[in-house]
Amino acid sequence: MRNLRHIIHQGDGTEPLTPVRWRPEPPAATSADADLSRARAHWIDRDTVVWRTDPSLRHFLAFSAMGGLTCAGGEVRDLDGGPRLIRLTAGELSEEQRRRWPHLAAYPALKVPARDADLVRDALRGQVAAVARDAAGTLLSATGVQLPGVLDDLYANAATAVLGPSGQVMPKLALWAPTAREVKLALYGPGGRTLHRMRRDDESGVWSVRGLPTWLEREYTYLVTVYSPAAGTIVTNEVTDPYGLGVTPDGARSRLVSLDAAAAKPPGWDRQAKPPPVPQHRASIYELHVRDFSASDATVAPALRGTYAAFEQDGAGMRELRALAADGLTHVHLLPVFDFATVPERAADRTEPSRDLAALPPDSERQQECVARTAATDAFNWGYDPLHYTVPEGSYARDPDERTREFRGMVAALNRAGLRVVMDVVYNHTHSTGVLDPIVPGYYHRLLDDGAVATSTCCANTAPEHLMMGKLVVDSIVTWARQYKIDGFRFDLMGHHPKANLLAVRRALDELTVARDGVDGPSIILYGEGWNFGEVADDARFEQATQANLAGTGIGTFTDRLRDAVRGGTPFDADPRVQGFGSGLAGAPNGSPANGTAEQQRARLAHYADLIRVGLTGNLRDYVLPCGRKGSEVDYNGSPAGYTAAPGEAVTYVDAHDNETLFDALAYKLPPDTPMADRVRMQALSLAAALLSQGTVFVHAGSERLRSKSFDRNSYDSGDWFNRLLWDCAQGNGFGAGLPPRAGNEARWPYARPLLADPALRPGCADIGAARARFGELLRIRASTPAFALGSPEEVRRRLSFPASAEGVIALHVDTEGLDPRWTSVTAVFNATPQPQAQDVPALAGQRVELHPVQAGSDDPVVRESSFEPATGTLTVPGRTVAVFVRW
Repeated sequence: MRNLRHIIHQGDGTEPLTPVRWRPEPPAATSADADLSRARAHWIDRDTVVWRTDPSLRHFLAFSAMGGLTCAGGEVRDLDGGPRLIRLTAGELSEEQRRRWPHLAAYPALKVPARDADLVRDALRGQVAAVARDAAGTLLSATGVQLPGVLDDLYANAATAVLGPSGQVMPKLALWAPTAREVKLALYGPGGRTLHRMRRDDESGVWSVRGLPTWLEREYTYLVTVYSPAAGTIVTNEVTDPYGLGVTPDGARSRLVSLDAAAAKPPGWDRQAKPPPVPQHRASIYELHVRDFSASDATVAPALRGTYAAFEQDGAGMRELRALAADGLTHVHLLPVFDFATVPERAADRTEPSRDLAALPPDSERQQECVARTAATDAFNWGYDPLHYTVPEGSYARDPDERTREFRGMVAALNRAGLRVVMDVVYNHTHSTGVLDPIVPGYYHRLLDDGAVATSTCCANTAPEHLMMGKLVVDSIVTWARQYKIDGFRFDLMGHHPKANLLAVRRALDELTVARDGVDGPSIILYGEGWNFGEVADDARFEQATQANLAGTGIGTFTDRLRDAVRGGTPFDADPRVQGFGSGLAGAPNGSPANGTAEQQRARLAHYADLIRVGLTGNLRDYVLPCGRKGSEVDYNGSPAGYTAAPGEAVTYVDAHDNETLFDALAYKLPPDTPMADRVRMQALSLAAALLSQGTVFVHAGSERLRSKSFDRNSYDSGDWFNRLLWDCAQGNGFGAGLPPRAGNEARWPYARPLLADPALRPGCADIGAARARFGELLRIRASTPAFALGSPEEVRRRLSFPASAEGVIALHVDTEGLDPRWTSVTAVFNATPQPQAQDVPALAGQRVELHPVQAGSDDPVVRESSFEPATGTLTVPGRTVAVFVRW
């Protein structure tokens, strides 16, 4: 890792340390089950060790201040020949302990006797092993020990400590490192490095030092002398500050900055006016990557493309964002903008493909080959590789040393455009274990039963169920809210967090006030990925922040139910041509055997329609559908389709940065000869399922203009080329950029190749303009019509109904009496079939009903053909069209 130097401890640390190469020798062979390289015992509090062992044996904790424990000749020895011991006696876990440690609840418990309690703190600052012997004293088993539980118990006072930098005049630095034997501050300046001893508070495990005003803007690191299980001995790790607010380029060192300094603020920052707060059930969110936004925008100066500063320009992208805000968009969601590890922060250190990729054939493999060659050092990455959680990413700044001011300038520009700002945050893992683990080895990352770091997220999982990792999450979020005026947070893989951690974030934000903090904390929205998988699945270690568990909290989760029903199949199908409601299952079969027989298709279409109806309610678990089943009783791959307690807890979408864009999914799924005009209509119909649903609506940037990634389903490291967001329709929509990168896409190349080569699948300006116009109309309808933001589950159940519909049609009726001063009801009809469909709504018979004014004024002649027959209450809607009617 670029921000860590690993140094074997030498001397007293007052002089610069010389790196020494250290290679541990393998332990000597023994007949006992003794493997100190694994940690199978769990010290869960000061009194209790849990270990899958025979409780009738004699048990001890062996510890050594300097490490070096080995098992040889039937003995556990340290560097001095004999470790100190803590005796353990057989015991039982309490109900509270079983509740807190469910994955260990069936293990035997061993107790630390009171006479040895004074040894616990000393033991934790060295190497600890659990040892089992028989009555004769023969060594039978030995293993390393996992320490997070006992650290949380002994050092609980640290939960209220102020960590990292604080103080504007006389700066103070504080680091939680309870197992460290020594911590020093390394301060860098023109004269080189100076070392400053830090003082330890034994009750909290926090080390601190107070400095001078001259320390501000200086670079610094911490030298943490600590036992390292990986090294098997005491080492001194030079690390950056996990609570740091500034770093040098590429995160090599922390920088002591004042976020209140005038130089860190753009003009007018302290008086920045925000757009009015928006309740979560009314939020419409646009998911955007900072670099995508302007990297391909010729209306932005070349030096500013791909940077925060592009948002301060009057380029095509900003003009479009202002137009979307005028249509009713409320938030821009920024993919990771914290400091991440996978893009060089200095422009001079980056390389880009040198070939003219646009000149290559649209179905060629060569584009992805060129992109792959520079992927490790180019300017693009999604950024889900956290390095420093509370520092802005430097590669998006013109000057990485000005990242704070430039980031704030971007936020201010978006606010001026009428948009609130959401940050995508990734506290569930780090890029590697080289950031947090060297400070408190074995603590910040979730360990499996043998002590290995869990990697189910992709990388090194963190453990926010541990007190101080959970605190880091909360404190970091509060800093972003207070210091950067962020209006919402999207949690990546939120199901890997405890529900309690998300509720702690919510409480901390709710305490922020405009008068004291400059922030209206309760207006900040929270949502995330409530997926249930990995070593924490099914609440194995704690109650997770998953879809079902968050019902009633007001925290939103992405709902994959409506997404899959609209698109068809799942993102993981071997054959990507499985059709859905919005991709041809209703009357436009594509011939793929993956769709099954005609009878199976009809059954799936009916089921998809119910999933969409559940989604249109805001995924309410208690809403009763026309079929007589509650939302929670409709099946979604073995789970309840409806799971929310309130509509604002559903984040409804049909595409996002993950998986193929909606346009690409429809390119796979619609019959190949589908005219582009009909593809545009199905794009609008699919988006309408999200835009006209109750709850939060979420849209991937560019979907309103048919954005394509040339079938790339995982473009996290696919360079600017496959991630282009093209504001100039003359450049197309990104389709036909070549076969998508081999990794993750090659299995679908046989499906993609003939489609990419087909010029009829590349939309022109008229097509892109039509798609944008239909999206804008739907957004204006949503924003101006209370029927689509009822807010409470009671109002949804009372006002919203689904009249019986023909196959391939969904009708949504909302009684707006007393809610909307203009109309007494609103009815939306989704006709996914190619033909006009008549929809009977008995409640409308004899009434005055018209097309919604937005659609009545549309330049789409097809939607204007929608009609109403008063005598029967029949609405007629053209094929592949969503029409919204209002009753006066």
